[in-house]
Amino acid sequence: MNTKSYVVLLSIFFSLNLYGQILQPVDFVNTLMGTDSEFKLSNGNTYPAIALPWGMNFWTPQTNKMGDGWVYGYDANKIRGFKQTHQPSPWINDYGQFSLFPLTGDLKITGEERGSWFSHKAEVAKPHYYKVYLADYDVVTEITPTERAAMFRFTFPENEESRVLIDAFDRGSYIKLIPSENKIIGYTTRNSGGVPENFKNYFVVVFDKPFVESAVWSKDKIVDGKTELQDDHVGAALLFKTQKGEKIHARVASSFISYEQAERNLKELGDDSFDQIKEKGETIWNEELSRIAVEGGTDDQMETFYSCLYRVLLFPRKFYEFDTNGDVVHYSPYNGEVLPGYMFTDNGFWDTFRAVFPFFNLMYPSLNEQIQEGLANAYKESGFLPEWASPGHRNCMIGSNSATLIADAYLKGGRGYDIETLWDAVVKNSKTAGPMSSVGRFGVDYYNELGYVPYNVGVNENVARTLEYAFADFCIYQLGKELGKPEDEITIFAKRSQNYKNVFDDETKLMRGKNEDGTFQKPFSPFKWGDAFTEGNSWHYTWSVFHDVQGLVDLMGGKKEFVNMLDSVFVVPPIFDNSYYGGTIHEIREMQIMNMGNYAHGNQPIQHMIYLYNYAGEPWKTQKWVREVMDKLYTPQADGYCGDEDNGQTSAWYVYSAMGFYPVTPAVDQYVIGAPLFKKITIQLENGKTIMIEAPKNSVENRYVQSIKMNGKSYSKNYFNYDELQKGALINFEMNDQPNKARGTKDSDFPYSFSTQPDYSITK
Repeated sequence: MNTKSYVVLLSIFFSLNLYGQILQPVDFVNTLMGTDSEFKLSNGNTYPAIALPWGMNFWTPQTNKMGDGWVYGYDANKIRGFKQTHQPSPWINDYGQFSLFPLTGDLKITGEERGSWFSHKAEVAKPHYYKVYLADYDVVTEITPTERAAMFRFTFPENEESRVLIDAFDRGSYIKLIPSENKIIGYTTRNSGGVPENFKNYFVVVFDKPFVESAVWSKDKIVDGKTELQDDHVGAALLFKTQKGEKIHARVASSFISYEQAERNLKELGDDSFDQIKEKGETIWNEELSRIAVEGGTDDQMETFYSCLYRVLLFPRKFYEFDTNGDVVHYSPYNGEVLPGYMFTDNGFWDTFRAVFPFFNLMYPSLNEQIQEGLANAYKESGFLPEWASPGHRNCMIGSNSATLIADAYLKGGRGYDIETLWDAVVKNSKTAGPMSSVGRFGVDYYNELGYVPYNVGVNENVARTLEYAFADFCIYQLGKELGKPEDEITIFAKRSQNYKNVFDDETKLMRGKNEDGTFQKPFSPFKWGDAFTEGNSWHYTWSVFHDVQGLVDLMGGKKEFVNMLDSVFVVPPIFDNSYYGGTIHEIREMQIMNMGNYAHGNQPIQHMIYLYNYAGEPWKTQKWVREVMDKLYTPQADGYCGDEDNGQTSAWYVYSAMGFYPVTPAVDQYVIGAPLFKKITIQLENGKTIMIEAPKNSVENRYVQSIKMNGKSYSKNYFNYDELQKGALINFEMNDQPNKARGTKDSDFPYSFSTQPDYSITK
């Protein structure tokens, strides 16, 4: 059955006649989930992205001042503009941004002056459509997008002075009026880093009604006698005469390549009306969201699931366009050239290697093949793999996690891209410190010589780096084996994968900074955030041995002690030492207020930890805590997350966990089992196969797995295999309100650990 036929059938499943309204998957999405956030406390740090999946351009209402990373705040009461945005995170901020804004009466140029009161009660926020009433001007604004273009619909009152402002933002911009074509063109250069010197976002705006008057402005003043202007901060002011209820449409597109390419991108809208574009966008979102159909949950659970799934499908961004021949081309955010091939951006792999990219390998392997081509292009154009790109290299976070993405994609069957270039890239990364501390491996010479990054040599977050480099080395080893690389070339990576042992402290049974002379740091507090760790403490990072949990079990003294340490994360109080930061960063505060001990789900390092009970024979504790986190820390409301959402990662954790399994170890063909959230889940794979997960007795109380059947046969293992799922599967969970402490307790049922594999011997 093809995907479109499947979606038609699923529409019957999804459609609920509620007061005459037919509900589809997109109707369960709340794009405002996570927008009740601020610098000191993140409930998601999201904005309502009006976009198609992985679209090159997003749009969002702008409530805060120009340049503020918190572009939309749920508690705001005024909107200043409707902005094209490429922002992946408020901490990274934005680039390629400009805005449109309607108003009536006297001309008001600055965002502070022109902002209009609005209410969420007069706001509709969906993935493919946004609508809001601007009360100060009696104007309704609507937006619906394609991947590289969008259409606005402004409904004006009767007024002699109905206006639309186009704001190209500051730090260098250009605007030109073409009244004969009802057109404005321009460019914006405003960015927060990661761009070459010639960076511009070229835009074109075409109206369906002639202007009565048009003018250009600089900063906050009209510049008379000009039809075009280049300055620090420019824009256009357009005047219309309107009848009551008159609708004016603006067709908008942009390009990172040229004005001509922006005009080409505008053709995505075709001759369609606003409502036709909206309907097409709704269909696209429903097709993607319908690929995972859930039923038998509460309304809140349905809304949370699809709101999270929406977030998983936004990033990384398609940073490529189609030329006049229909070929894929991209402006390189690394060298400023226009080159053939795919490019993706706006992603921090420190976050998303954990679940987002494993989700793509499960559900969207062909997309991930394009992403891999984009990674190869990024390496060719800059000499390094990206780790945090927006749109080019950004100096943010740590690790060498691009290796994980590359290995996982190829080991899951990804083909059709230049894997040899990517192999060269990951090997170079393993030997080289990059042009900034987040690219390549900062402290690599120490790591390769000593087997760890020392605490006292001026390399910050050294234990976290050691642990993440060790996992990356495991992934490189796995990839090298799959590629048939010589054993003498890849053995070093197998050996280095064991470097996690060098920062394990037998005394505390925790990871701890180690000095260059081999002594552990003193004093040591496992509650100290930062310092040797990244946005976390030792209680959080000790579990970052994704590839060899059994090795960590052995270091801790066996299964019983390992489980005691896992339990302790929830038992110890939420005390913290914030001295490294000189203040309480938002990640600390989010842990403190959740009443779950030192468990910090709002940040990524510990998100897999709950699943580790499966490696020590107590999977029922995984089942308990997974449900606890889903029920307590996620809601479909504006405060719906318990920390930064981060490019889909915190959402992907929920999506996977709701399905009943999680990719603890990317680059391995297993998913560790938790417990499904819904009574029935239907997963449509890209290859046409279906995974059906049934748990008919699932409920708030019945969170424990009594038994599992896979394709009608009793299944005792604590993991599912990727290859078996890709063939299609029927999985039955028998659920109960009491744990089954006899299931999943045998070593043979435990998930993958490198130290239990035959080739582990080469590490000795």
